[in-house]
Amino acid sequence: MIEQSASIDDSLIGSAAALSFVHVSKRFPKGSGGSLEVLDNISFDVPAGEIVAILGPSGSGKTTLLNMAAGLIEPDDGRILIMGQQPRSALDWSRVGYMFQDDRLLPWRVALKNVSLALEAGSIPLRDRLARAQKSLALVGLHEFADAYPHQLSGGMRSRVALARSLVTEPGILLMDEPFSRLDAQTRATMHSELLRIHASRPMSILIVTHDVEEAVVLARRIVVLSPRPGRVQRVVDVPLDYPRLDAPPTQTLISQLRSAIAEMGSSKET
Repeated sequence: MIEQSASIDDSLIGSAAALSFVHVSKRFPKGSGGSLEVLDNISFDVPAGEIVAILGPSGSGKTTLLNMAAGLIEPDDGRILIMGQQPRSALDWSRVGYMFQDDRLLPWRVALKNVSLALEAGSIPLRDRLARAQKSLALVGLHEFADAYPHQLSGGMRSRVALARSLVTEPGILLMDEPFSRLDAQTRATMHSELLRIHASRPMSILIVTHDVEEAVVLARRIVVLSPRPGRVQRVVDVPLDYPRLDAPPTQTLISQLRSAIAEMGSSKET
C-alpha cells in the first residue's frame, strides 16, 4: 500500500523544515491575452536533512517550483520559506545549490575551473577557490580529471562535474531539476548511488524534480505527486524503506502502485 501523508497542517508548515511552500500559486501571461495557471495552492515541506522528490507530468509546474525556491521568480500567491526565511530577506544564497537538467559546463574551462566558477561571485581568494573545487571533485570521484575539458568527459562524468559545482558552496539545500534525465539507465543508476553516498556523508536537504517514478522511489524519503496543469498536490507519499532500495521487492511494489495511481489520475483528468 502507498503510505500517503495526511493533509498538511498549516500551523506546522515551516517548523523544523529546510524549505516550505505555503499555499503557492503561479500564473504566466499568455501572448494572446489572459494568463496560464501553472500552479494552484501548493503546500508541502522539505524536512531538514531529507530528500524530497516532486513527481509529475510535463507542464505540471515542477521546475517553476524550483525556480521560486531559488529566488528566480516570485509566486503570485502564497509564500516560500527557505531555512525559515522568506527569499526577500537577507538570505545567504550560497547555502542554496541548483543543479540543472543540462550540465551547463563551459567548454573552454577544464573541470576544476568549471567547479570553481560557483565561487567566483564571492571574495574567496583564487587559491582557496581551486582547493575547494578540487575537494568537491574528489567528493564525486573525479579528482583525477580536474584538468579535463567537457568534451573529454562522458555524460556521466559531466553530470558529476555539474554535481561537484552545485556542492562546492557547501549548500544546506540542493535543488535538482531532472539532473539525470539525459543519461542512460545504467549511468543514471550509478548517479543515484553517488548522490545517496554523498548525502550520507554530507547531510543536506535535497529537492529533486523528476517525471521518473523509479528515480523518485529510489532516492526520496517523501514524494510529492502533482496533478497535470495546473499543478496541485494530489498526494504526499512517505517512503520508509531503507537504502539501497532498487532491488528490494517493496521498492518495486511501490513503483508499480505509484505508476498505477498516476495513470489513473491522468485518465480521470481526460474524462
